[in-house]
Amino acid sequence: MDYFLTEEQEAIRELAGDFAREKIAPVAAKYDETAEFPWPVVKEMAKGDFFRLWIPEEYDGMGGGVMDLTLVTEEFSKACGGIALALAGTALGTFPLLINGNDEQKKKYLPALASGEALAAFCLTEPAAGSDAGAIQTTAKLEGDYYTLNGTKHFITNGGVAKYYTVIALTNPARGTRGASAFIVEEGTEGLIFGKKENKMGIRASATSEVVFQDCKIPKENLLGREGQGFMVAMKTLDKSRPGVAAQALGIAQGAFDHAVEYARHRRQFGQSIASFQAIQFMLADMATQIEAARAVIYSVARMIDSGAKDFGKESAMSKVLAGDVAMKVTTDAVQIFGGYGYMKEYPVEKYMRDAKITQIYEGTNQIQRGVIAHHIIRESARHK
Repeated sequence: MDYFLTEEQEAIRELAGDFAREKIAPVAAKYDETAEFPWPVVKEMAKGDFFRLWIPEEYDGMGGGVMDLTLVTEEFSKACGGIALALAGTALGTFPLLINGNDEQKKKYLPALASGEALAAFCLTEPAAGSDAGAIQTTAKLEGDYYTLNGTKHFITNGGVAKYYTVIALTNPARGTRGASAFIVEEGTEGLIFGKKENKMGIRASATSEVVFQDCKIPKENLLGREGQGFMVAMKTLDKSRPGVAAQALGIAQGAFDHAVEYARHRRQFGQSIASFQAIQFMLADMATQIEAARAVIYSVARMIDSGAKDFGKESAMSKVLAGDVAMKVTTDAVQIFGGYGYMKEYPVEKYMRDAKITQIYEGTNQIQRGVIAHHIIRESARHK
């Protein structure tokens, strides 16, 4: 389908596609196997200026929006959903600064993020606060010119490899979510400790670790906005980043589909290619239709956000639900088309299937997203009566 991308967006997509084929695809299996962070590839991303995309021009960025990030994440994820997260996870960690940072904070941190010299991470999830993000227990206590942070963040993408961490912590625990605030913590700060690196089923090239704060002192000017705005910043961040997760799911689905089509054309059984069998044709038709439907929703939501829309929580949640479910269905079907070979690690589709699963889970499970969508629907219905 023609999504009427601008010339600049077409160029971005083409550059990202070339990068994915030349720099990511050849090493995807290696990094999946070793679970090492792909620093050489990330440095190449930085050279290609991909980290500048969503940073405003006044801070050395290219002034692009969620649509640009979506296009690049999709293309990178066609080759490897895990490696793509080095970029997408940095965007997630940067959004709180873009949403609620002051000019001084932006001048200090954004140029290094734009150049790719620094990666970012977003620290919200805790061992006892996953879907229930309001149950966070990490605290930040103001003591003179410093806040002292204590607590543990869990399952943090880019944990241990990022230079800057945007952290949601309670400055007034008695007020619950209204007592949460957002901070920037820099790598090397005393009391910032990285716990175990997780051994994951999929997206194994992405660093996922505990981030622990033990009497971690940060200057009070590292507060993003005002005290009490942290939960609002977190929710706005996730609303803005969910099309990126959806784009990762979309890329994974498309990558698996492309391999399945190619395999079906060349695999011969009963004297003919399996692509000639109606059972396989119908599977491929359904996969292609589901992928295109997800792409249409994701691109529409990304454009909606970039247009300056104020409330896009429902649509953002819809994009993630649809794309995550499509990724799981398409990658499962791709393994089925490959048959026994699809189950073997020497063929690529089992990795796509493992990578797809996380897109139904993180940044709000698809069950939570359905609750968000329903809440918006019911609220809108009540408003119109």
